[in-house]
Amino acid sequence: MQVRPGSQEEQVGRLILAAVLVMFLPVLPFGNFLIWPFVILTTWFHEMGHGLTALLTGNRFDELVIFANGSGYASSRTALDSSGLERALIAMGGPLGPSVVGAVLILASSARRYWKPALLALAGALLLSTLIWVRSTVGFIVLPAIAALLAYIALRGSRNWQLFALQFLGVLAAMSMFNDLDYLFSEVAVIGGEAMLSDTGAIEAELLLPHWIWAILLIAFSGVMIGTSLRYALNHEGHR
Repeated sequence: MQVRPGSQEEQVGRLILAAVLVMFLPVLPFGNFLIWPFVILTTWFHEMGHGLTALLTGNRFDELVIFANGSGYASSRTALDSSGLERALIAMGGPLGPSVVGAVLILASSARRYWKPALLALAGALLLSTLIWVRSTVGFIVLPAIAALLAYIALRGSRNWQLFALQFLGVLAAMSMFNDLDYLFSEVAVIGGEAMLSDTGAIEAELLLPHWIWAILLIAFSGVMIGTSLRYALNHEGHR
């Protein structure tokens, strides 16, 4: 059966291919090397989620540090009169950050007019955040390199490459939470050699419910976001 370009069947096939690459690339020869820059990117999604949530709640976002092993942290300062809810929301922003980005990129893949702007917007965000907040060698090297690649695909790449880049990055971001399940269900984590509360542990400290309940709620909310974006993208054929 011939698949019509722009059809739902083609969209499903592309998304499945992106998911297969995300899942199995690490086990291929040199796969860990190839996927490593995108592991750093998912850390950026996570830590920017913390930092931007701090800004949105009226607090300060000071710096973003990413380590070579893919861990990292976002340093923010809250006002003396900030509420426990604000601090909990900042902690939630990290786990939800990749899912929000993944949902947006998957939605953008549904219509051709969004492909180039979405890639350029992500490239611009990577460069701007590097200049303002990133304070680690890994971040200084990897994030601008990814930004340059995305800008090249947006400006010089074929439509197929633009669409695949959006879908690959969207699926990568969406699935990254499942790589962090151990972290989400842990109350304490070691980051940069220092033991500190995990995101769900920090939420528990402010909102009382056990950290594992918050982990379940965050995963469920992320699932709803990603599922909704996938359903829209698969039912929308405006990219033809």
